[in-house]
Amino acid sequence: MRRWAILCAVALTAAAGCGGGGPAGSGSGKLSDGKVVFGVLNDQSGVYAQLSGKNSVEAVEMAMADYKAKYGDKAVVKELAVESVDHQNKPDIANAKAAELYDRKAVDAILDVPTSSAALKVADVAKEKKKLYFNITAATTDLTGKACNKYTFHYAYDTYMLANGTGKTVTDQGAKNWYLVYPDYQFGQDMTASFEAAIKKAGGSVVAKDPAPFPNASGDFSTYLLKAPSLTPKPHVLGTMQAGAELVALVKQYNEFKLREKGVGLAVGLMFLTDIHSLTPDALAGTTYTDAWYWNYDLKSREFADRFQKETGTRPTFAHAANYSAAMQYLEAVQATGTDNADEIVKYLEGRTVEDVFLRNGKIRAEDHRVVHDAYLAQVKPSKEVAEPWDYVKVLKTIPAAEAFRAPSADCKL
Repeated sequence: MRRWAILCAVALTAAAGCGGGGPAGSGSGKLSDGKVVFGVLNDQSGVYAQLSGKNSVEAVEMAMADYKAKYGDKAVVKELAVESVDHQNKPDIANAKAAELYDRKAVDAILDVPTSSAALKVADVAKEKKKLYFNITAATTDLTGKACNKYTFHYAYDTYMLANGTGKTVTDQGAKNWYLVYPDYQFGQDMTASFEAAIKKAGGSVVAKDPAPFPNASGDFSTYLLKAPSLTPKPHVLGTMQAGAELVALVKQYNEFKLREKGVGLAVGLMFLTDIHSLTPDALAGTTYTDAWYWNYDLKSREFADRFQKETGTRPTFAHAANYSAAMQYLEAVQATGTDNADEIVKYLEGRTVEDVFLRNGKIRAEDHRVVHDAYLAQVKPSKEVAEPWDYVKVLKTIPAAEAFRAPSADCKL
């Protein structure tokens, strides 16, 4: 896909192939610099690199290619490009790189941005620069709460969605006493608050909760895992709020210490397909969790996943599918309005209903820019039930969009 983008840029200098440089489509003269540039700002070398990382750039390039194929000579956007930056999960770096992408790289919209503390910094920059920002992989509800702004859209999931699915379901199934372990930064703190609220609402209680360092350079969670069986009352379940490589490390140690045999079950706050792949299905067999999208859910998802695997060698996580969707919806907005003016794009997107490869029963709420959609209660299969590589999950039920996400927050002042 990167080769496509390079060839397209080369062809543009000759005004051929991917559509020339002059006015050709409706509204083509209204683009501020004659092109659209996406900025993918994420973790490409750390704990979240596998679940999103460089493959999210590939997903955005797939959207760019599909836009050109769909509209051809009638495309408003004649030149497309993507800039990719590793923010290393550090808020200060994310802040500086976001400003650089908007100011020096002429980026029209920033996508992705895992790590909630980094995501909030980017939201501030988007507000200041009056530029579009589609957050995909951060979970903090502050993005649609006290930190919301006109130019930021929260796309794929959040801590409320995860807790409302997993926390409620596991408690309803009988795991009334919980021990929560969370990464000690914005995401983990928000996850813990959301899970605690969902658990209590379902009639359960949190007997203890402990912050773990983030990033956890040693990958050692033994202190918390050894503590779990000794708590009073004894927890029915250990709820881990870690993600990516840290989740993988914690689950490995959970299995080594045989906590399930000691009566302490496992609940995972946030899990991606790549986590299951790294651990193997048997390491997580029977674990119930909430998913924003699954690659083998239906034919539409499967077709996208087949194309993605051809480009990357792996199946897509929900982060990859959501990055594709966000890029495509931005381009559709430019096509419809004939401009890349941020205020016009916002006006077009607000309140729209969307049905695409990622968004099922999707709606872009005007009140807080929360993108709501169906979510899924999923369960990891044991290896003996895995019919093909990467098909590690069975969807137990669909959580309708209206139930999956919280109502607009009074804290949000767009």
